[in-house]
Amino acid sequence: MRFTFLGTGTSAGVPLIACSCPVCTSDDPRDKRLRTSACLEFVDASGQYRVVLIDCGPDLRQQALRAGLTRCDAVVFTHNHVDHTFGVDELRRFNAAMHAAIDVYAESRTMEHLRRVYQHIFDSAFNVNQSFVATLIPHVIDENTSLELFGVSFTPIRLLHGRLPVLGFRIESDLPGADELLPLAYCTDVSAVPPGSWGGLGGLRTLVLDALRPRHHPTHLTLDQAVSIAERVTPERTWFVHMSHDLAHEATNASLPEGVRLAHDGLTLGSLDSPPGLRRVPGAALADD
Repeated sequence: MRFTFLGTGTSAGVPLIACSCPVCTSDDPRDKRLRTSACLEFVDASGQYRVVLIDCGPDLRQQALRAGLTRCDAVVFTHNHVDHTFGVDELRRFNAAMHAAIDVYAESRTMEHLRRVYQHIFDSAFNVNQSFVATLIPHVIDENTSLELFGVSFTPIRLLHGRLPVLGFRIESDLPGADELLPLAYCTDVSAVPPGSWGGLGGLRTLVLDALRPRHHPTHLTLDQAVSIAERVTPERTWFVHMSHDLAHEATNASLPEGVRLAHDGLTLGSLDSPPGLRRVPGAALADD
């Protein structure tokens, strides 16, 4: 089982367009941050290689190529913002490679957003021309719905992104290799943890948490606020994501407590052999125009 940070940047990415600050012009590749998303790769009980994406942002194509992803079995969405949903059109390539539909899971607000933005996918019968669009199976979930995906549970955690209720996910499994990194809680785009949600953060091996910048922001945790949450939750390891160009990777990590670090694009946790399903099957592609 392997968890990969596909992107760790804020909504504008790092470097920012038209910015010449020290982080945006840094030579450290860990200071290059695509929009925040992640994936969990694992082998299920039948021996099938599986990939579950957490969010699907506008950099998905670049992220998938860099990570060598050849399939996507499901996508779970945290919320409806552009930087977490504007890569959905790229999912069609996974449909073609797998000859299979992809299950997508989201709260009603997020699903309504997806249906509106991607009407050409969800209402493809009304397209003027037949074209190559993604084949997705929508599933509306809520904070009380625990998902069982191929032997891995994704339990929603209610979080606040300013005044917007969003979801984090507590990920658990008994599959081989899971105990290297699970239980893992993925909590991006957070400004506050409601009182009833702290229980979902107990007993973690891994915490992934929003940490935008040192200065106050109305919809994201500051670095100090994120550290305080990590100290309260006491996971074995905490990885921060959704960082702006205010946080230089090496200098910031040097200032953080033991066991707490900035993640970076391409960072992997856990380990995974290369099962047959990891390699692209020749001839599996469908029409792509």
